[in-house]
Amino acid sequence: MTELNARAAKLDAEDPLGYLRAEFDLDPAVVYLDGNSLGAPPRQVAGRVEEVVREQWGRRLIRSWPERWWVAPERVGEKIAPLVGAAPGQVVVADSTSVNVFKALVGAVRLAPGRREIVVDATTFPTDGYVAESAAELTGTMVVPAVVDELDDVLSERTAVVLLNQVDYKTGRLHDMAAATEKIHAAGARAVWDLCHSVGVLPIELDALGVDVAVGCTYKFLNGGPGSPAFIYVPHHLQAEFHQPLPGWGGHRDPFAMESSYAPAPGIARARAGTPDILSLLALDAALEVWDGVDMTAVRAKGLALTGFFIECVDELLGRAVEVVTPRGEWRGHQVSLRHHDASTLVAELTARDVIGDYRPPDVLRFGFAPLYVTYGDALRAARALADLLAERG
Repeated sequence: MTELNARAAKLDAEDPLGYLRAEFDLDPAVVYLDGNSLGAPPRQVAGRVEEVVREQWGRRLIRSWPERWWVAPERVGEKIAPLVGAAPGQVVVADSTSVNVFKALVGAVRLAPGRREIVVDATTFPTDGYVAESAAELTGTMVVPAVVDELDDVLSERTAVVLLNQVDYKTGRLHDMAAATEKIHAAGARAVWDLCHSVGVLPIELDALGVDVAVGCTYKFLNGGPGSPAFIYVPHHLQAEFHQPLPGWGGHRDPFAMESSYAPAPGIARARAGTPDILSLLALDAALEVWDGVDMTAVRAKGLALTGFFIECVDELLGRAVEVVTPRGEWRGHQVSLRHHDASTLVAELTARDVIGDYRPPDVLRFGFAPLYVTYGDALRAARALADLLAERG
């Protein structure tokens, strides 16, 4: 234990990203390891939201729409673009992740005429599966579940679209985006990636890998706040052909002309649908400022080191009392999942001790490590708290 304490202190002292923790409004008594469900708030967000409410809404009133609000989805999308390896004009922030998955799937099926199957990651977050079934019903296609490692077994001339998660939400396993996208394209299909558990922690290269469409949420590792709007990526070369199924006025080429027929905007704005959620959108806008000057390779390096140190602590302090589900090598995201038959109760008891992770049925304790604000000391304290709980049970 003394050695682990010394190592944690040394790692924190040498952490090149350690200065960023002060940018977040965190209770020092709490170990927060649930950033893969809801990120911690950057300090500037509260003041920015107050300014939006008091000034932009309270004083400028409806004048704020043309002055700054209407183009906010594209402007905030430009802040996310570098984090996903996208050139300007290819990312827009609008609607929820579920809505954007629906747009992405239907739009991608329409980019693959004559093909009748939507392949979906069999272990995907349930909502993606629900949305895929609805998209299939609308487009006259069928959903085919697939194990990511066995894509070759399902890809064919019938495959229109493949929807995959870069990081598995339950196990934390990282999938090979480059290899999978190459396989999908070799089959003549379109690749749609869900980045919810990777954006903000992994270097992502959508343009370089030729991804067709991608979606992601902003309330996890991007710290946008509860219910903050999601984003969708469509590369320049596909935008003119991308016909999404929710043609609201937000995506119209001239939204204030009030034309009776729909004509899509010429660029990424066509991926918008309805009126943007301004309060949440501008809270996200403020939260994204914390990324200014942050090197994603450094974020990834710390994430691997943090999760690796936590696994070492678990091994030493808990032994075989829990099973580490997350890959021990580099093919993991920034979370560690542990298996225990009483996981639900353990997560609740840890929370009561100010160590916050979360639970995924039937037996997984899940801990998310946001490199911008989680410390090595946090990792050690969490492992120690879990070890103490199990020791108390005898």
